[in-house]
Amino acid sequence: MSGLDWRTLRRIVTVSLLGVVVGGLASVAAVAFVEAVELLNGWLLVSPYARIQYETRPLLVGAATVLVPVAGGLVVGLLVRHFVAGQRGLGPPDSIIAVQTGEAPPSARCGAGSTLAALVSLGCGASVGQYGPLVYLGTLIGGLAGRLNLAVENLQAIGIASGVAAAIATAFNAPIAGLVFAHEVVLRHYSLRAFAPVTVAAATGYVVANVILERPPLFLVRFDGVAHAHEFLLFALEGVLSAFLATGFVALLGASGRLARRVSLPLVLRPAAAGLVLGVVALEVPEVLGMGKETLRFATIEGAFRLDELALITAAKVGTTALCIGFGFVGGVFSPALLIGILFGALFGSALPLVPGLATSGVVVYAICGMMAVTSPVIGAPLTTILIVFELTRNYDLTVAAMVAVVFANLLAHRVVGRSVFDRQLKARGFDFSLGRDKAILGSRRVADYLTTACTVVPPGIAVADLHERLHRDGRAEAHIVDRDGRHRGLVRLQDTVEAAPDTPADTLAGGGGVTFTETTSVWDAMQQVRGFVGEAVPLVAGDGRFLGVVPEEAVIRAYEESVYDLRREENESA
Repeated sequence: MSGLDWRTLRRIVTVSLLGVVVGGLASVAAVAFVEAVELLNGWLLVSPYARIQYETRPLLVGAATVLVPVAGGLVVGLLVRHFVAGQRGLGPPDSIIAVQTGEAPPSARCGAGSTLAALVSLGCGASVGQYGPLVYLGTLIGGLAGRLNLAVENLQAIGIASGVAAAIATAFNAPIAGLVFAHEVVLRHYSLRAFAPVTVAAATGYVVANVILERPPLFLVRFDGVAHAHEFLLFALEGVLSAFLATGFVALLGASGRLARRVSLPLVLRPAAAGLVLGVVALEVPEVLGMGKETLRFATIEGAFRLDELALITAAKVGTTALCIGFGFVGGVFSPALLIGILFGALFGSALPLVPGLATSGVVVYAICGMMAVTSPVIGAPLTTILIVFELTRNYDLTVAAMVAVVFANLLAHRVVGRSVFDRQLKARGFDFSLGRDKAILGSRRVADYLTTACTVVPPGIAVADLHERLHRDGRAEAHIVDRDGRHRGLVRLQDTVEAAPDTPADTLAGGGGVTFTETTSVWDAMQQVRGFVGEAVPLVAGDGRFLGVVPEEAVIRAYEESVYDLRREENESA
């Protein structure tokens, strides 16, 4: 076997088995999570089927509609307060950070607490999504696998991506979409070493969910094809309008979070407050409760909703989702975006026949186009959304139509939203992917890791003659002036003292406005600051001005080169 040694073969077998194990565990966990949510929805009168069973007891249904989200919000607030680091739910942004930076994801205790909070949120009818928690559930399982001593590079990233791919493949019965989502959103590259185990994990998740456990598809639609060529212009128009809806939805999510931080409610009570508003709204628009699977399925049926009903449910879902997520319920934006999009698409498709002489191919195609055109900019995964359509419907004509809408939605929304709502959340946490992975990764690595104390330090007031003696003894050409309190007072270079009298205080010749690093200076920032820098090393000081040491200019360049090299090797590595 030319070019294939036993070490390489062992690695291939290892990562393949890793994909099978992680994929199987993530799939079973995802199914268990979804089943538990549906069970709670039935017990707590959140699901439409359960509510119909008690339609003869309207007071009970009404009380449950208001009180269940409030009680659930109290439980969620307590869970997040006591079990989740940072006091916020975990989701795709945490998965992305763990993969991109190599940092360990939050502890298993935090992950379990966040997952339980998401289960309670969805179970009590909060207007949040299940796919974000499922993604992190896959991250939790993949992250645990990444701690194994398997002698595989980037094992944590591969394990997490495998868990995420299996979770998405299970949730949608769409293994290709799961594979692409993991690469498109989490890994952000397509190296062969990661591609193989992630593919195996996605396929395993699909087999477990679709073949072994026989999970039903998200929805079933019948579509005979696009009957009129002019409709492709309508799909493009729908994509543009969907982009406005998606950007408004994302903006409202941010505004709700800012509002929550300004209100005087304790953190633990905020989800309950959102639950109260949700319950009151649900008395009139019960479709806002929970994930809305039944509403999503009905939206593809011609005449299932009137135009005014579609508009009302869409607006109510946008508002309640932003409120629930902003005020602390734990869940994702993927599912709400799907529902908002399909309702908007059905509204668009149902309104078209009102235009005289305009022929269409029915509501189904516009509902599906709207669903994906709104969702794609929100989660930043256009390829994934297109593939979800194809794998869910097995309909090529629907996929092409959705592709047109998705393209135009992303072209417009990208300029406002950025790549996704996840990237906006990451930017707020100091990880800016807008200029690519290089800047984000270099921005997360601290130049303080290259700190050294191998430098010449002198007190203020030292004479030039004594300075020369110290520099000659140390074999250096510059010295750092540090006072009795350990604070950095400047840098004096040998060349600046050549013409000075021997008894001249050296600190009078020191430069005070040169380059200085802090403990939080990143490798990216350091590279920007050392442009044009002349000297041996840059001083690094603490927040209170204390001198901690120096970072040689060579070390800054080396840190940059090592970081970029690691990124390129990760992106282009083979098995």
